[in-house]
Amino acid sequence: MQYDIFFSISQTPVGGICPDEATMFRNFFEQVELADDLGFGVAWVAESHLSSQVQKGNARPVIPHWEGEVGLNTDILQLAARVFARTKRIEVGSAVMNILCMGGPITHAERVGTFAALHGLDPDETRRLHVGFASGRFDFMNEASGVGPRDAVERVAWRAIKGKVLEEAASIFIRLLDGQIVSSDSSAETVLTRANFRSDADWEAVQAATVERDGLDAPPESIVIAKRWIFEDVKIVPQDFRRDLVQLIIGSHDPALQDRVNTIAPVQVFNLSITSAEIIEATHARMARTYHPDGGPWKREYMPRTVFVFLNEEEGLTPEQRREAAREEATEALSAYWKALQGTIDPAKVSKAADNALVGNAQDIAAQIRERFHPDDRLMLWFDFFNHDSARVMRNMRAFMDVVRPLVEQA
Repeated sequence: MQYDIFFSISQTPVGGICPDEATMFRNFFEQVELADDLGFGVAWVAESHLSSQVQKGNARPVIPHWEGEVGLNTDILQLAARVFARTKRIEVGSAVMNILCMGGPITHAERVGTFAALHGLDPDETRRLHVGFASGRFDFMNEASGVGPRDAVERVAWRAIKGKVLEEAASIFIRLLDGQIVSSDSSAETVLTRANFRSDADWEAVQAATVERDGLDAPPESIVIAKRWIFEDVKIVPQDFRRDLVQLIIGSHDPALQDRVNTIAPVQVFNLSITSAEIIEATHARMARTYHPDGGPWKREYMPRTVFVFLNEEEGLTPEQRREAAREEATEALSAYWKALQGTIDPAKVSKAADNALVGNAQDIAAQIRERFHPDDRLMLWFDFFNHDSARVMRNMRAFMDVVRPLVEQA
C-alpha cells in the first residue's frame, strides 16, 4: 500500500481561531517538509480561486454559511516549485487544477509545460508533478473567467453542459501537453440528447428553451452546443519539456470521459473513499481495459483515494481514551464542516462521513485500513481537515507513519 498526503490550506475558523494567511502557508510548509522526511509519496494540494468570503455577498452565494476562505492555493505550479526546493523525495500533485477558469485549457497546458521544462533542467530529476485536473467545484470561479451559460438554452441545460465543457477543455489540454498541434477542430462537437439528462422534465425544459430561442416548429431530438474555445492551429512552448515528469489525473466520475481522455494519453483517475466498493472495483476493471497503452498496464495505485484521518496517539492516554478522543475529534470537525457548508449540522451526514473516515487509535486505524482497502491501493490521507494546530497535525502524521503503517504491513 502507498501513502500520500492531502493539504487543504483552508483558512476558516476552527474553535474560534482563524490563522492569518502567512501562518497558513508556514504551517503547510512545515507539514510538507515533515511529510517528506516521513516518506509520504505525493503531497496533494487543494486548489481554489477568488475569495469565497466576498462571494457570499453576491446575488447567488454558493456557500453562504462558510466563514473565511475555502482555500489559499491558487497556483500549484508556484507552490510545487517551492516544495521541490525544500524537500528531497516527495512529489507534488494538484487536487485539483481547474482547467476551465483563469485562462482555460491552452493557458494551463503551456504553464504546466513551462514548469516541467524548468523542473527538468537537472537531468537527474525524477520527482513528478501529478496534475489532477477538472472543471472546478464552484461555478462562480468559472463565470469570472467567462465560462458559464451563454444563452437561455445553456442556462437550463448547464448541469449537463458543464461536463461537456470539461470534455472539450480536457481534449485541448491533454493534446497540447502531448506535444500535438491543436485547433478547435480537434475537439468533438457537443450534442445534447435525452441521454444527457436525469429526467424527461429536465430534457423537455431544454427542448422548450431551444424552440423559443431558435423559432422551431417542434422540439428537437438533439441540440448542438457551440464550442467554448475557437482557435486555429497552436502548439505550446517550450516544446521539449520532460513529459516523464508530468502525470495527468482526471477529476471526473464520468466513466465515458475517463475512457475518452485515455484515447489521447495516459490519464489516471481520482476517486473518493466514500465511493462504493462496487464502483471502485468496476472502475479498476474498466481502466485495465481502457488505460492508454503508453502508460503501461493499469495499477490500482493509479486511482488515489482520499480519506479523512482522525488519529489519536497522544501521550498519557489509554488506548480506549485515545479511541474515544479520536471519535470526538472526528464528530467535532465533521459537524463544523457540514455547518459551514450547508448552514446546519446533519447528524446522518456526520455519521456517514465518520464511518468512511479512519478514526481511532493506531490499532483501530490499522485494522480499518486492512478491512477497507486493497493492499495495492494508494491512500491520499487528509490530516489537516478543520485543524489549525500544526503541531498536532504533525504528531498525527508521524504517528501514522511510525505506528500505523508498520501495523498494516505486519498483517
